[in-house]
Amino acid sequence: MTTAHPLPEPALATGEDPREYAQVLHAVHDAAMAGSRLPARPRPVIGQSWARAADAGVDPDIGGPLDPIADAELGRRRAASGLSDLLDDLTHGLDALLRDSPNILVVADAGGHVLWRAGTLAVRRRADGLGFVEGASWAENAVGTNAIGTALSARRAVQVFSAEHYVRSHHAWTCTGAPIRDPRTGGMLGVVDVSGPASSIHPATIALVDSVARLAEARLQNAHRDQLDLLRSVAAPILARAGRPTLAVDEFGWVAAVDRVEPQRRISLPTDLTPSRISVSGLGLCDIEPLPGGWLIRPAGDTQRECTTVTIGDVVTVTSGDGVWTHRPSPRHLDLLTHLARNRAGMSAAELAAAIFGDASRTVTVRAEMSRLRRTFGGLLATGPYRFAKEVTVRL
Repeated sequence: MTTAHPLPEPALATGEDPREYAQVLHAVHDAAMAGSRLPARPRPVIGQSWARAADAGVDPDIGGPLDPIADAELGRRRAASGLSDLLDDLTHGLDALLRDSPNILVVADAGGHVLWRAGTLAVRRRADGLGFVEGASWAENAVGTNAIGTALSARRAVQVFSAEHYVRSHHAWTCTGAPIRDPRTGGMLGVVDVSGPASSIHPATIALVDSVARLAEARLQNAHRDQLDLLRSVAAPILARAGRPTLAVDEFGWVAAVDRVEPQRRISLPTDLTPSRISVSGLGLCDIEPLPGGWLIRPAGDTQRECTTVTIGDVVTVTSGDGVWTHRPSPRHLDLLTHLARNRAGMSAAELAAAIFGDASRTVTVRAEMSRLRRTFGGLLATGPYRFAKEVTVRL
């Protein structure tokens, strides 16, 4: 569940004059963009990023399209990012770089879209002038070399100083970004970035930003361990009754509990699981049954697969094979489950918003609530549109 991280490399060596170094970088950038002989070589992480930006067709004099996404899409991305619970930790950890300074803190998602910003009004206005606004894409293929897009592409903490930026209008800035990985999957969740005037560069900034990103990952990892412990407590009595080889795993395949199966840390699961009989690597044909926050997996053998039944009342009861578990939903979640039970073909976010709130525009709230529901009910609930999985029997 841990991933090795490359040591962060500052753009400027300790004791180096930023103004002199910026002049060198301007000369290197001008030569590179003109296709001339370079007076010096850019750092490898920068040279590789410039090549990617050129391949993407980014214009160094104009940049790329900076039209921010619509508010509704921004809200959806925030809810789906997995980063909202980390905002306080990120802001607190980097407060020393923001307090009474010209720096701005930015949190972007795995696609490079700016989700949140923090900083003084003055620095946010300066950022506005660059299109460094909430909803804008700062992926490399949109705006060239920058700490957000380049950290995502390089999968490491990156500091970009002055003319290391691909687009000339960004040369007055320095930015430092560190990726935040999902410890459950190893994939990218997004980037935390601190940006400000080029003159504010400091070699220690990248170490601090990187350490704050690593602390955020550690918090996510601890939360994941807590979720596995909870799943283990739910699964233990079911495994005790089963009397046959059984595993309890979370939605990412991490093993919480086993009985009569060789212990292992993680198994590979297909995406978009539903209660079914599938082939699992290392186990063969298996029955997959839902648990709160995970799945019960049992080698199928010659047994007849039993269907999953969801009974909705004040308490939701899920019956599947040897397992029975209950969940007491909030009134809003009960409304959502009831509407989906009555509309087995599925409902869009707008249709659910109209049914629950009488306002079809409240899709952001619906998506956030459905995301929370799916953490509990897993593959019992499908998306596109939202619906109960077809293999599930639902009773009201």
